[in-house]
Amino acid sequence: MFPCPACQGDVDLGERGLAGLFRNLTLERVVERYRQSVSVGGAILCQLCKPPPLEATKGCTECRATFCNECFKLFHPWGTQKAQHEPTLPTLSFRPKGLMCPDHKEEVTHYCKTCQRLVCQLCRVRRTHGGHKITPVLSAYQALKDKLTKSLTYILGNQDMVQTQICELEETVRHTEVSGQQAKEEVSQLVRGLGAVLEEKRASLLQAIEECQQERLARLGAQIQEHRSLLDGSGLVGYAQEVLKETDQPCFVQAAKQLHNRIARATEALQTFRPAASSSFRHCQLDVGREMKLLTELNFLRVPEAPVIDTQRTFAYDQIFLCWRLPPHSPPAWHYTIEFRRTDVPAQPGPTRWQRREEVRGTSALLENPDTGSVYVLRVRGCNKAGYGEYSEDVHLHTPPAPVLHFFLDGRWGTSRERLAISKDQRAVRSVPGLPLLLAAERLLTGCHLSVDVVLGDVAVTQGRSYWACAVDPASYLVKVGVGLESKLQESFQGAPDVVSPRYDPDSGHDSGAEDATVEASPPFAFLTIGMGKILLGSGASSNAGLTGRDGPAAGCTVPLPPRLGICLDYERGRVSFLDAVSFRGLLECPLDCSGPVCPAFCFIGGGAVQLQEPVGTKPERKVTIGGFAKLD
Repeated sequence: MFPCPACQGDVDLGERGLAGLFRNLTLERVVERYRQSVSVGGAILCQLCKPPPLEATKGCTECRATFCNECFKLFHPWGTQKAQHEPTLPTLSFRPKGLMCPDHKEEVTHYCKTCQRLVCQLCRVRRTHGGHKITPVLSAYQALKDKLTKSLTYILGNQDMVQTQICELEETVRHTEVSGQQAKEEVSQLVRGLGAVLEEKRASLLQAIEECQQERLARLGAQIQEHRSLLDGSGLVGYAQEVLKETDQPCFVQAAKQLHNRIARATEALQTFRPAASSSFRHCQLDVGREMKLLTELNFLRVPEAPVIDTQRTFAYDQIFLCWRLPPHSPPAWHYTIEFRRTDVPAQPGPTRWQRREEVRGTSALLENPDTGSVYVLRVRGCNKAGYGEYSEDVHLHTPPAPVLHFFLDGRWGTSRERLAISKDQRAVRSVPGLPLLLAAERLLTGCHLSVDVVLGDVAVTQGRSYWACAVDPASYLVKVGVGLESKLQESFQGAPDVVSPRYDPDSGHDSGAEDATVEASPPFAFLTIGMGKILLGSGASSNAGLTGRDGPAAGCTVPLPPRLGICLDYERGRVSFLDAVSFRGLLECPLDCSGPVCPAFCFIGGGAVQLQEPVGTKPERKVTIGGFAKLD
């Protein structure tokens, strides 16, 4: 076992131990150059001179000896094989010209990317590297050298950033020392007030703070040392510069593969810089209001855990209503911070910018005046004496595609008012089935007539875009939700046509052909048909028959009824869109005649109920709006 110099973890060297490892010839060269630059150990003497020996000026790797000029010429005569020996700088440790495979004692020629190891020709053909990706050492040399040069160039080109971060770390160390001392004094004062019973606990708390402070200082100190090693000519950068001087390709690959990892980590740490520890010790505050029986469990306060946003109660309408709760075993929060931003706007350079609401009391909040047709992302975090906790998970909310139209149900307008029960706040209506429906249920095989019950909103729209939402009772027999021209709706009140049974032929010849004459014009009504928890999407849903019920399901299909339906009216374009008010998924889009004031309308055939969505903010005054002018009732 061998301790790793980086992490101090145990490394299994195998049965051969150090003999199974490559010699780090590049490091030997670096050490040799360093020794020569600082003259460590004095001058190197010639090993072949007669006493007294002269100072060596050359070395020979083949002869493994150092020579002065005369001895080198004497032992390397011209015309012999020794004359081909290449002289080197004098040294006391001789190394081979190239790296040799520890297994086969042959010069390495390839690099195994899978094993990240230099291999010789014999290693390449053995089963050990079967199927591995092996490249020539020249390719590995060039690729690794390019990566190392690029990373080193970035570090050397950002020395000001390195120095700035070192100064910031040193300032953090000073703040850590000051904050730690203040925290210890506060803890000491509180614990001393508890008397002799708390003396033992005081020592343990101080020890905890001391350990936390020392741990932070150690991490900050280590981070400072790491950054100082990135300065030009020192530490890791200096070593990398020396390694780049290596010309022996296998030796360079062996030394640079691990060096590049360290340089890459240093580059990443430089790009994503942040202090290794915080200087704040607010988490060391003590709560002295606990009962005496809990003194043995006394500990530092914890920040609140990440809140959980209640997605069932959180929604966007005229405003955004956000509701959340803390996990069951979370420390309490004194107040909360809400952050939100739009996700459908072009990203700006730099960090993401959030809008913030500080010191929110309670577990719900209103965000006023959101942009229409947008997507907001929201998050919450709590705060107490120990500081801020973690953020909740992000929640995305779609806002309505148009400004919300506030209105009430007008009980004075409509047909068959004796069967319509409107709530006191005039935001809900229920249709009670009458005698005709009971007779229809009894006489299934005969023609029968069912009355259409209609109720309108007390607001008419003559311009712009408007949106409103409602919930339809899934148990409703047949309900139509939509809009229509105010004049046409009022005409229908004088005598609403009956809805015929399936056995009655609607085209019996009594109509005069007026429908054919206006087939190209936009219909005055646009309704969505709902029945028994389903929505009918048919070609006739936006026709004049939408009020009379003549839009048969022959050409349509059904989809499940969502919890809330949204209606978006574009008056200028003469279009009405029906949406799922929860996901804002489009269900149907219809043309509409907008030649006059347009009113929300609700039709019932048989039993049914509709509830208008409540405004999130303060309930508005009851008013009638036509053409942008408001008149109070």
